[in-house]
Amino acid sequence: MENKKIATRQSYGETLIKLGKENSNIVVLDADLAGATKTELFAKEFPERFFDMGIAEANMLGTAAGLATCGKIPYASTFAMFAAGRGYDQIRNSICYPKLNVKICATHAGITVGEDGATHQMLEDISLMRGLPNMIVLSPSDDTQARWMIEEISKIEGPVYVRLARLATPIIYEENQKFEIGRAIQIGEGTDGTIFATGVTVAEAQKAQKELEKQGIYIRVVDMHTIKPIDKHSILKCAKETKKLISIEDHSIIGGLGSAISEVLTEEYPVKLERMGIQDTFGKSGKAEELMEYFGLTAEAIIEKFQK
Repeated sequence: MENKKIATRQSYGETLIKLGKENSNIVVLDADLAGATKTELFAKEFPERFFDMGIAEANMLGTAAGLATCGKIPYASTFAMFAAGRGYDQIRNSICYPKLNVKICATHAGITVGEDGATHQMLEDISLMRGLPNMIVLSPSDDTQARWMIEEISKIEGPVYVRLARLATPIIYEENQKFEIGRAIQIGEGTDGTIFATGVTVAEAQKAQKELEKQGIYIRVVDMHTIKPIDKHSILKCAKETKKLISIEDHSIIGGLGSAISEVLTEEYPVKLERMGIQDTFGKSGKAEELMEYFGLTAEAIIEKFQK
């Protein structure tokens, strides 16, 4: 199973078809990127329920808000840079403020967008979205989790932001794995350290976990698939049970997963957390794997942190 890799954007597109068959209120909007976001799969199956809004992200999100007021369940998609960046005003005032039932599924997040370069590598979207009242913020780590997530959010009333990746990543979970929004998944019982990871970095954390075990260092990996509401219980449990705490994310260390965990620790159980992520800089153009290495988001970088 580990050898199979699937991008969470692909999982998203395929799950939309399943949802479309089950619920006639599901509608999908895109901003001229249906091939890349994989919403084209839904468009082929349900052309009358698919709306390509062109390169007009703000308009797309405003339209999604309107559709939600009519009882539809709109899934609005584009790259994270344009969803959270260009559409922030509409997300804030037209979706979150009236708490409308819009699902913003943003693909191509983080530096793993690769060759598209710094302008398209959205490293601030978690920070922007989790700061909004009424918004749920999710970041799946593999195909299994992404499929569950896209389906699960259709049952929740209110705004949701789902962060999806371009890069294909290993399948981590069995199909029957149980998930719950707001509850992290702990992998392993190691007491030497905890690595809190989200999205594409979960697989890297697992690789590091296996390698460190060979060296007699036993860590646990905590998949923080829900950034907001954050799982305070899991964070505090790990802080009390393990010697070292590290967070890792394909996102700026400012305002993202590491910041969310730090807020919990500061208020409830002050201990040190080392934050791995993009260090207050823009991305670069290059292959996704090379960029992960350059910015220190690999298993090797995690191992080095623990060895120190």
